[in-house]
Amino acid sequence: MIVTGSAQREAWQQRVLPPVERVRPDVWSIPVPIPDSPLRYTLSYAFLDDTGVVLVDPGWDTGDGRAALTAGLRTAGTDLGDVTGVVVTHVHPDHHGLSGWVRERSGAWIGMHPVEARTLPGRVWHERRAETDRAGLVAHGAPEAEAAALTTDARRISGVLNMAEPDRAIEDGDLLPLARHEVRAVWTPGHTPGHLCLHEAGAGILLTGDHLLPRISPNIGVHAHEDGDPLSAYLASLEQTAKFGADEALPAHEYRFRGIDGRAADLIRHHDERGAEILAILHRLGPATAWDIAAGLTWSRGWAALRGMLRRMALAETLAHLRYLVTTGAVRPAEGTPIRWRI
Repeated sequence: MIVTGSAQREAWQQRVLPPVERVRPDVWSIPVPIPDSPLRYTLSYAFLDDTGVVLVDPGWDTGDGRAALTAGLRTAGTDLGDVTGVVVTHVHPDHHGLSGWVRERSGAWIGMHPVEARTLPGRVWHERRAETDRAGLVAHGAPEAEAAALTTDARRISGVLNMAEPDRAIEDGDLLPLARHEVRAVWTPGHTPGHLCLHEAGAGILLTGDHLLPRISPNIGVHAHEDGDPLSAYLASLEQTAKFGADEALPAHEYRFRGIDGRAADLIRHHDERGAEILAILHRLGPATAWDIAAGLTWSRGWAALRGMLRRMALAETLAHLRYLVTTGAVRPAEGTPIRWRI
């Protein structure tokens, strides 16, 4: 992998916001801060066009985020009122949070993959009330006290539940409505069911959202019973993404880089190694819950240091690996509650 966003990497190392940058003619990278997050910022991208601006992933909705996005657009020689469209790679609040505010100020349309639209928290939360959420954690082995502490409280996530509904669907292969750019949507499910990358062949760039990052592996998790096998989908998406090896990756976090095919191979290898680690734990423990397996896995911060949402994400990622291992025939769920997994 070759780092191309050297100023972005330097800022990452210094733990400050990177600069607003012109990455191609009429294409700008604008960092928008994320509150209280190790990711620190989202890289929003602005495509300047004859009829206005199409903005990709405007970022988390805070006062600082609004100010950073507004100032970044001005640095690019445009204004919030010039935004005609917002494309959302996926509906996590560090990407989609500001979309509604941008639409209110500019009248812009909001587009996302139709599968992603179905996962908007405001649509699905009614099916996952607090008691259902707690019961799901217990079913996968979380102790009652921990499950109660980790249960999602709707009162604390009202901003997420109110994120904007889209105006238009963007399907795999669709071209964005731009005159100066030929930007094509690439459906890359895994991190979320409707995650999109955006490819501009003439400029040699692939906006990778959270699908492909230079330094970390995006969370691939099972968050509800109907989530299926997201890791199989992600690995297939990585194989597809590797075909863009000649292009520069413009990710939503950290910094730009080249070597998309090599980075995709690294991530595939990481997930293979994680699967082998899970199998080793099951060989040692015998039938075990996802919670027990997660507690025995290698995490960068260590299981004991994971708290709150980070622990939930670790459990969700473990479940994704277990479902993938079921697909490959390596493990199977045992009868009973809590659910236990066996070789």
